[in-house]
Amino acid sequence: MKAESILATFKGVVICAFVLGLAAVATPHSHAQTFSVIHNFTGGSDGGNPLAGFTIDGAGYLYGTTNAGGASGVGTVFKVTGKGKEIVLHSFTGGADGANPESSLVMDVAGNLYGTTIAGGASGAGTVFKIGAKGRETVLYSFTGQADGAKPEAALAMDAAGNLYGTTTAGGSNGNGTVFKLTVPKKANGKWKEKVLYSFGSGTDGAVPVAGVTIDAGGKIYGTTSAGGSYGYGTVFELALSKSGWTESILHDFQNSTDGAVLYAGLIFDKSGNLYGAATEGGTGGGGTVFELMPSSGGWTFNVIYGVAGWGISGTFRNVIMDASGNIYATTHCDGANNSGTVYELTNSGGTWTYNSLYVFTGGSDGQFSFSNLVFDKYGNLYGTTNQGGGNGSGDIFKITP
Repeated sequence: MKAESILATFKGVVICAFVLGLAAVATPHSHAQTFSVIHNFTGGSDGGNPLAGFTIDGAGYLYGTTNAGGASGVGTVFKVTGKGKEIVLHSFTGGADGANPESSLVMDVAGNLYGTTIAGGASGAGTVFKIGAKGRETVLYSFTGQADGAKPEAALAMDAAGNLYGTTTAGGSNGNGTVFKLTVPKKANGKWKEKVLYSFGSGTDGAVPVAGVTIDAGGKIYGTTSAGGSYGYGTVFELALSKSGWTESILHDFQNSTDGAVLYAGLIFDKSGNLYGAATEGGTGGGGTVFELMPSSGGWTFNVIYGVAGWGISGTFRNVIMDASGNIYATTHCDGANNSGTVYELTNSGGTWTYNSLYVFTGGSDGQFSFSNLVFDKYGNLYGTTNQGGGNGSGDIFKITP
């Protein structure tokens, strides 16, 4: 199985029209939620069709990307206030600077932003880029499409030294994607150096990682693949550094059963060191699962905490997020009562998880098809994006206020 971009994958999912609604079985949320659209993308100079959510700074500004629109029609990096005033920081040209970003952004302590584009760059195989505090874009690395990887779709991870880690969906020694590291230069004007930490094969080690990676305090790397593994439906993997290099261990092989299948979302840690993630297919509801992996002396124990209702690829595409109380929040993109996606919460009480619907998209002016990760501001408001719908049909930015 070769994964295309998230947008290309979604365009092929005609079965969204048959997705079963979550709203009919949803448990009402314990307190009222207010949904509002704070920005409608025009598809023009301000961007359009975002495929990811945000990172947020201490002042409450949100930073994100659009997959289309901008001055050249191939995407933007933008900044927006919590009230929806947008500033485009960079419009991609489709040339050496990159094109069609599908990832969210990561910010360093100096306020610089880092992300990936799936296309463009010196070889047309995608880039890793930086947006400086004053809005200037610099390409840190252009993928060649060969052993170094190609077509990165995911957000980057940053370690304490400022090094960047990510995945590519293609390229590598076997053509099935990579995990890579970009080492921060020692000199101010030096070049970033890319190193492939792992190239996925065509068998049980997994293939086509669409999501990014997560790094623990000991430097181990965790991630997911959308394909491969013992059953061909994706994996959760760990990479550990030894004297002989980086060694992969499979923490779970997805079977397209109650455990789920086809992972486009990555992993997050809770305070206890448990991992959480999501699959887009399979599970008891047919529309994917939300799962946890708990470390133990014998390895990792896999548990499904929720099965998403639906048929086909309808589940969570981006990383789930967790609040201070251990509750999980995420979006789905083409399920719900209107087959246009949902925003939901999973609350944990003594190990029992309860589903709460926060919003069901109508597919109209409120937006349609959210592929977004979510982010909280300091007041507990949630922000995300939709890929389509909204006032101009090019997606929007939404806010959910508790």
